[in-house]
Amino acid sequence: MPRSVPRPRLRGVLDWTSRDVAYRAELTEYVPVPPVTHGTPALGQDMVLPDSWWSELKSALGLLATVPTDRESIRQNWVDRNFRRFLGIDPIRICERTTGHADLHWANLTRAPLVLLDWENWGRLPVGYDLGLLHAYSLAAPATAARIRHEFAHVLDTAAGRTGELIALAQLLQACSRGVHPTLAPLVSRRAQELTNTPVPTP
Repeated sequence: MPRSVPRPRLRGVLDWTSRDVAYRAELTEYVPVPPVTHGTPALGQDMVLPDSWWSELKSALGLLATVPTDRESIRQNWVDRNFRRFLGIDPIRICERTTGHADLHWANLTRAPLVLLDWENWGRLPVGYDLGLLHAYSLAAPATAARIRHEFAHVLDTAAGRTGELIALAQLLQACSRGVHPTLAPLVSRRAQELTNTPVPTP
């Protein structure tokens, strides 16, 4: 991972196992800059961030995409099992992958200077997944959601980007089905229907 990707430095790792479970603890440096949101990954209102912040995010994700790894964050078998249940459509194939954060939301992004937090899930994932997830967590803040789509149109407005966004929406709908993000759930459902022209199945 290039040091130019803005993230907490890893100070130590401890692995241990019980009879049935393996555990890992990671110690990272303290980050004094507060995240954009506290206690929730979603924006409740529009957030004004400087142009430099958006440039830093674009640069960070571009650098991250170049990192080689055999860590796999999103698997095709999850799509195959869950698309009909949460999106009401046939599963689609993941044709283009990149290296990404895999949990890109507003509680994992700091204000300026930008730092990306919470790296436990990073790895190979569908192109567009990270940005689709961040956009979905911004749906209650329409100006911010529009800024994401503008800044990252070169990804989100492609066929591969649409696939990644659909997978992100399906995973969020799975979380919503368990009672998480109740106020965000109808917005995510509406966005999914916009992309698929298919009503989201009711729980």
